[in-house]
Formats: sequence, C-alpha cells, structure tokens
Amino acid sequence: MKREAYQPVRSLKELELWIARILDTGHVAFECKASSIDPMQADMVGIALSLGPNDACYVPLAHRQSGDGAGLFAADLEPDQIKAADALEALKPVLESAGLLKIGFNIKFTAVLLAQHGITLRNHDDVQLMSYALDAGRNAHGLDALAEIWLGHAMLTFGELIGSGKGKLTFEQVKIDRATAYAAEDADVLLRLWNVLKPRLAAEHMTTVYETLERPLISVLARMERRGISIDRQVLSKLSADFAQTAARIEVEIREIAGEEVNIGSPKQLGDILFGKMGLPGGSKTKTGAWSTSAQVLDDLAEQGHEFPRKILDWRQVSKLRSTYTDALPNYVHPQTHRVHTTYALAATTTGRLSSNEPNLQNIPVRTEDGRKIRRAFIAADGHKLVSADYSQIELRLLAEIADIPVLKQAFQDGLDIHAMTASEMFGVPVKDMPAEIRRRAKAINFGIIYGISAFGLANQLSIPREEAGAYIKKYFERFPGIRAYMDQTRDFCREHGYVQTLFGRKCHYPDIKASNASIRAFNERAAINARLQGTAADIIRRAMTRMEDALAEKKLSAKMLLQVHDELIFEVPDDEVAATLPVVQHTMQDAPFPAVLLSVPLQVDARAADNWEEAH
Repeated sequence: MKREAYQPVRSLKELELWIARILDTGHVAFECKASSIDPMQADMVGIALSLGPNDACYVPLAHRQSGDGAGLFAADLEPDQIKAADALEALKPVLESAGLLKIGFNIKFTAVLLAQHGITLRNHDDVQLMSYALDAGRNAHGLDALAEIWLGHAMLTFGELIGSGKGKLTFEQVKIDRATAYAAEDADVLLRLWNVLKPRLAAEHMTTVYETLERPLISVLARMERRGISIDRQVLSKLSADFAQTAARIEVEIREIAGEEVNIGSPKQLGDILFGKMGLPGGSKTKTGAWSTSAQVLDDLAEQGHEFPRKILDWRQVSKLRSTYTDALPNYVHPQTHRVHTTYALAATTTGRLSSNEPNLQNIPVRTEDGRKIRRAFIAADGHKLVSADYSQIELRLLAEIADIPVLKQAFQDGLDIHAMTASEMFGVPVKDMPAEIRRRAKAINFGIIYGISAFGLANQLSIPREEAGAYIKKYFERFPGIRAYMDQTRDFCREHGYVQTLFGRKCHYPDIKASNASIRAFNERAAINARLQGTAADIIRRAMTRMEDALAEKKLSAKMLLQVHDELIFEVPDDEVAATLPVVQHTMQDAPFPAVLLSVPLQVDARAADNWEEAH
C-alpha cells in the first residue's frame, strides 16, 4: 500500500472527476467516517473512495482545527473542505444507483448514517459479510485482521491515528493529511479484499449463502435500527428499586451462610470462602493465584446443591439486570425519536444468529420472572400494539427433521404435545392422563439433549439424584436411537472437515474440535452438534425477515418490524390492522424455508398482540 499516493479531495470539481470515474468503472469501494459509533446521532466527517490498488482518495467534510494553540472555543472547520450537504448531493446518484456496485465494510452502519441524510443505499457488497459467510468460527472478521490474513498488510490503526491520554483526539480533530492516509487506506484495502473474497464465494459454493442469507438483511436491519422501540421509564424506575431491594436481601443471606462480612464484588474473597473456609470441591486457581469464581465454576457447584454459590449467582444476576437494563436503558433513549435504537451485528456468532448491542436486547432472560418484568417496559406507541411472533420449539422440530426421527416427526405432523409424547414414550404414561411433573421432566430432557446436557446438569434442573438423571438420558437415547446417531455423525463430520453445515449451506467452523485439551474439545463437540440446529433456525428467521416487508406491503399493511430476538420477531402494528397482520406474519415465518428447503416437519409460529412486549410474548 502506498499511503503517499492517496489524495484528499478538497473541491466539488475534484469530487465530480472521481464520480465520473466511478460511473466508468461500475463499482467503488467506499467508507464513511463519522463522529460517533452511533449512526443515528453521528455527523459525517468524511468519505473515502477507491477504484483500484493505491488508487484511493479521501473527501474531508467536517474536520475541525485543534491543537496549535487553538482554545476550547476555536472549533472552526479546517479550510478547503466541501460542505457535507454538497458532497452528499453529488454522491447521492452513485449511492442510490441500482447499477453501480458499492463495496463497503459493516455497510449497515453506513446505510443507517446515509439514511439520516435522506440517502437510500442500493446495490452493495459487504466484505465483512463475505468473510463471515466463508469463515464463520475460523478467523476474526475485522478489517485489520482480514488485511493481515489475506494481504499480509498491517493497517494504520485508529489508536495510532487519534493517540491516547490527554492528547487523544476525536476523528474530526485529526489533521486532513493524516486522516487521508488512514481513511483512503481503508477503502483501498476494502477493494483488494473484495477481489480476494468474491472469487472464493463462488469457488467454495458460498455465493448463495452470502446473497440470500447475509446481504439482503443489511437494508432490513438498517430500517429496523432506525425505527427503534419505545420504553416506559416509570416501569424501569420501579424495577430498579425492586432489584436493589432483592440484591440487598440476598447480600444478607450470603453473609449469614458465610458467617462473616463478605464483599460479594470481590472474586478473591468469594474464592477464599468457597474453597478455603468451606472446602468445596472443584476449585481451580487463575494465573494470579486466586481461586476462580467464574459463572461456570459457580454453576457447577450450585448444580451439586451448594447454597452459597447459588446465592452468589442470584445476586450477580439481579445486579446485572439492574445495571445493564433497568438503570441503563433510559440512557439509550434517542433525543429526537424518544425511542431506543439497538444495533445488530450480522457477523458476531459462529452459527448465523444475530447479536445486538448498545443496548443488548438479546440477553434479557426470557425464562426468569425478572427478565419478563424488564420486557414489560418495552411498549407500543399510542394507537398501536406490539406483536410478538415466535417460532415454537423450532430447534426440536429441526432435530426431528435433520436426525430423521420418525416418532418425533409424526408427533409434530399430528400437532401433538411433544413433551407429553416424549414422556409417554419414556415413562409409559398415557398422554391424556399426563401428570405435570412427568411432562416437565420430559421437557427438560428434550431441550437439554439439544445442548448436550449432562446427567449433572439435568439432575440440578429437575432436583433429582444424578444417577436418576443419567438413567433418563440413557433411556432417551434408547427410545430415540436416531438422535445418538445424528450426534455421532455430526461430531465425526466436524472432526474430519472442521465445520458443520446448516440445511441452507451455511458453514459453521469449529477448528478446536481436535484440541488436545479435553474440555475445549468437548465444548466444541457440543457446539458443533447444536450448530446444525441453531444455525438452520437462524437461517430460517433471516429468510423470514428478508421477505416480511414485501409480504406486508403486498397486503397494504403498515406494520413495522422493530426487533429480532433469537426465534422471535417484534412488530409495531396500528390497532385497526392487528387482525389482518397476524396471519401474514405467521405465514411468512412458517413458509420461510421454502423453496430452498422442503421440511417434512411443519413449523409453528405463535403470534400475539398486546400493549407491551411481555404481554405479547
């Protein structure tokens, strides 16, 4: 890379020359530089463009003078920059053209940023998502990492650019020549990576995954992020107070069990009590020589029936809910929209599941009462309802399909209660007279098997002896031998090839499945077995999301898709359109696999409308 070859574009005339070249070439790598990581509130600082190796430029728009004696109020713009509005007006036909390909990185951020300026980005490729489609679980997908892997090039880092400590700058304070070297290099690297990864998609038969499961979701998610969702601050405020009281009560109980004052926030002190004073088994020390009190360690101890670690976990959970959600969510309310706008990450998991951050709405616990209380704070706008549409038992249905378990497939086809049916098969109890406790046990086994639950874990979940739990799991595999065969085949395939594949062709890589460390190896085996199911479920909901807006528009419905959380989609729907919207949403989700994959097991979608998320779920 010849950074000295990159030039700043300081006049509209120069920019128009670049635009003419883009029209001739038919594609351009570009990168928007913003004042913030929040595209809903960021200002556009500059735009980098590249048409070939070392053929890149940077269009500064809002760099400000800093240093050199400039005081706090001397925040004037640097001279010789195009006005942002003028540059965007000139670039708008390029960015909105369906015939010109725009190549970007994490291009959803750019799509949201441009939408704030009235520009709808069309016809784009995302280098990050190409890498993700090819190498999920195999390597990192950051631009710096990809440049190292595929180009052998160390990029100028953002940290090097802005400095640190007292002299740390914001991007708009960086001198234009330095910003040009940094931003134009991004665009140059992007184009080079596109030239490396695009042919790999075809050669490795991943073009369909990229073009049907990844790329179409960019614009769908960008629109969802811009819509946001309303929250009820009063509900959150009351919950914060309740959680504080609960945490205080648990602290008292912890001190009583310990028989001394305990700083629950001190892992060292907790470790000394657990493994020193109480002498509990399974202790291991970290590199610093302190006892480990990780969630896994505490979970294992709690599963063995020890009360002290269980109380610590309870305290951590309620404290985390308070700090992460009830105290924090009001701070995410956008000053103009008065709504909360999460950001979705498409390339963050090995299986294709989306994650969300700022705020993370995927991690609100759904199975605990406290988690459900937080969902009550997410509310519909006046004159609207929230609709929650959720795939019912999708991973179990996919297990029946992929592992080809005739009795499970038949049960789903007949619309039977799958947990009651499993209990009947295992315990010989008629479905119609099924005791609730027996059904609960079958449900725990059904869901636990998918995640590779141990006798240890099942015993804790059902509060039964470990031997009894082990016998249940053994009996389950005897009754449904195809499940054990599926697990063995999936594990063996992954060991041989390094990945597993979803029904839609997505590859989930687990390179550590051959690790010499037994616990790492076992974790990867469990993850690989589950990934075929979870990954296929993720693909199905992605397909549903990409079709949903057209399906609603076709019926002239104005429902807006707001959130995606695991197997659930949340919509905001006008009161008078709820009845017409529910079946459209359900059918679109249920038919999402077709025509690519024809399932013999029917998918079921439960959809409800209410004033808040919890009531709709």
